[in-house]
Amino acid sequence: MDPSELRYLEDEDPPTMKTIKGATMGLVAGTIFGTIVATWHDVPRVERNVALPGLLRTMRMMGNYGLTFAAIGGVYIGVEQLVQHYRMKRDFVNGAVGGFVAGASILGYKGKSIKTALSAGAALAITSSLIDAGGQTTRIDNGKEYLPYTTKKRTTADQ
Repeated sequence: MDPSELRYLEDEDPPTMKTIKGATMGLVAGTIFGTIVATWHDVPRVERNVALPGLLRTMRMMGNYGLTFAAIGGVYIGVEQLVQHYRMKRDFVNGAVGGFVAGASILGYKGKSIKTALSAGAALAITSSLIDAGGQTTRIDNGKEYLPYTTKKRTTADQ
């Protein structure tokens, strides 16, 4: 099989598994980001070797960011897969719709404003479109297949 055709065989996972993976990655990334944000904010002062208030605030921030990122990741991938299924196309429009719905629903709900929902949805849709329209890869396919080793025996002249 031609290596350029291998790109179309990446759909081994069903859409539900892709959605679960997106939500899980969002949870992990959000928890890490929440930890970093918690270290930047003022933590309640620790008195007499009692670390519980600072630890609870840090855990709350980690959980809040983790769940937000997980919801955004799950909604984004789920809507993208749903749109791809109904349109029968794989292009940047699927990601734009998924980004808009994820931004508008999750971040709009957290911001409790229609204006916030529309601007967050538009920002995620534009970002997703730019990434998808940019080729979806950091490699340039020049048709060559590179192996991590060679199968050819070396002669004494090559050494």
